[in-house]
Amino acid sequence: MERANLEARARALIEAEAEVFRARRPRCAAAHDEASSGFFDGVPQHWMLDWPTPFPLVVDQASGVELVDLDGNRIVDVCLGDTGAMFGHGPAPVLEALKNAGTRGLTTMLPSSDAQVVGRLLVERFGLPRWQLGATASDANRFAIRVARAVTGRAKLLVFDGCYHGAVDDTLVDLVDGKTISRRNLLGQVRDLGELTVSIPFNDEAALAKALAANDIACVLTEPVMTNCGMIPPAPGFHDALRRLTREAGTLLLIDETHTISTGLGGYTKVHGLEPDLIVMGKPIGGGVPVSVWGMTQAISDRLHVIRREQSGHGHSGIGTTLSGSALQLACLRACLEHVMTEDAYAKMQANADRIEAGFKAAIAAAGLDWTVSRVGARLEVVFSAVPVKNAAEARAAASDTIEAALHLSMLNLGYLLTPFHNMVLVSPALSEKQADGLVDAFSTVIGRLAERRAAA
Repeated sequence: MERANLEARARALIEAEAEVFRARRPRCAAAHDEASSGFFDGVPQHWMLDWPTPFPLVVDQASGVELVDLDGNRIVDVCLGDTGAMFGHGPAPVLEALKNAGTRGLTTMLPSSDAQVVGRLLVERFGLPRWQLGATASDANRFAIRVARAVTGRAKLLVFDGCYHGAVDDTLVDLVDGKTISRRNLLGQVRDLGELTVSIPFNDEAALAKALAANDIACVLTEPVMTNCGMIPPAPGFHDALRRLTREAGTLLLIDETHTISTGLGGYTKVHGLEPDLIVMGKPIGGGVPVSVWGMTQAISDRLHVIRREQSGHGHSGIGTTLSGSALQLACLRACLEHVMTEDAYAKMQANADRIEAGFKAAIAAAGLDWTVSRVGARLEVVFSAVPVKNAAEARAAASDTIEAALHLSMLNLGYLLTPFHNMVLVSPALSEKQADGLVDAFSTVIGRLAERRAAA
C-alpha cells in the first residue's frame, strides 16, 4: 500500500511538472513535428521519445556538463549521453583532434600515423595485448562474440538476466520461468534467440556452474557490474568464481566495460584485477565520437592467426566495417587516452561522486524513503529498494516507472538531466562542486515533495 500511495503522488507530480515543462519550451514543442521533420516519430532515433517529457528536449548547445535547449533553458547534464559524454561534451583535446584530423583523410581503409601510438596506449591502459576497433560497442561485442565462437568451435553464448550489450541480437533475451526467450519488445525478430543464448541470474554461482557443465558455451558476456537493470553489484567472490568456472569449462570470458569504465583509470577490470579473455569498451573511449575498442589475450590472437591462415585470408570475415579504424577515430582515441581519460580526471569525478552519494543518502533518510544508492566509481544509481538488489528479478521488483518519471521530470524542471530508462547519475570531471551540491539540493527537493504528499495521505 505504501508503494501505491507513493505512486499516486508521483502521478500527480508528473501532471504538474509536465505543464511546467510545456510552458518553458514552446520552441522545443514546435520542433517536434513528424510531418515536417522527415523523421519517423519526428526524431532521429525513435527511442528519443522514451524520456518522461511531453515532447523531446531539443538541444541547441552543449559544452562540458551544460546543455542549452532551443528555448534558452540551461540544464546541468548528469546523463551525458548515457556515458558517451562521460568526460563532458566536447573535451578540448578531442575538439582539437577533430579540427586537425581532416589533413590525414577522415577515412582511408589504411592505418594513420596515430595507429601505433593508440595501440600502445590501449595495451598500457587496459592490459590485454591485442586490439581492434569498431564504431560502437554493439559492433565490438558482435566481433568479439564471433571471435570467441571461431576460437572455441562452440556456438552458444551465456549472458545474465537483465543484461544489455547494445543492439547485438544474441544478447537481447530475457529469462522467464527458467527459460531463455527472445526479448518481447524486439521488432522483426524471426528466430528464437534462446536456441543459442543461455540467460541465468547474475550472482548465481550454482546456475553458472550448471550452465557451463555441458562444455558447449563459447563465451560468457557480462558487465562486471550490471548497469542496465538498476545497478547490480557483484556478490563477494562472484568474479573469482566466474573466472574459475569459465576456465574449467573451456569457455572464454568477455567483459563489457562500456558503462563500468566509470570505475577508474583502466575500468573496473584494471581497478579490480579481473582477467578476461576478451574486453569491449565503447561510448566515452573516444570522447563522444563513434568509436569502440575490443581487446584479446595473446592466446586468442595466436589462435585467430591460425584460423585466418586456414581460411582465404581476405577481409570477408564478418568482423569489421569500412568506417571502423578510421583516421578520425584514431585521432580522437589518442586525444582522449592521452589528455582526457587521465588520473586527474578520475580523481575529480570520484570526489564529486562522493559528495553526491553522501547527499543522496542523507536526502533519502530525511524523506523517510526505503531506497538505496548503488555506485560504481563515478556512476550512481538510485534504487527503489531498502537493500541492494542482487539480480534482475529483484531489480525489476524494486522498479517503478511512475516514481522514476516523476523524479526525472521534476529534476529536469529544476535544471538537472538524469538518464532515461533508469535512475543513473554520471559524474563528469567537468562537473563543479557547486553543480554537484545543486544536484543534491534538487534531488532533496523532489523526494521531499513525494514524501510530504505521502505523509499527508
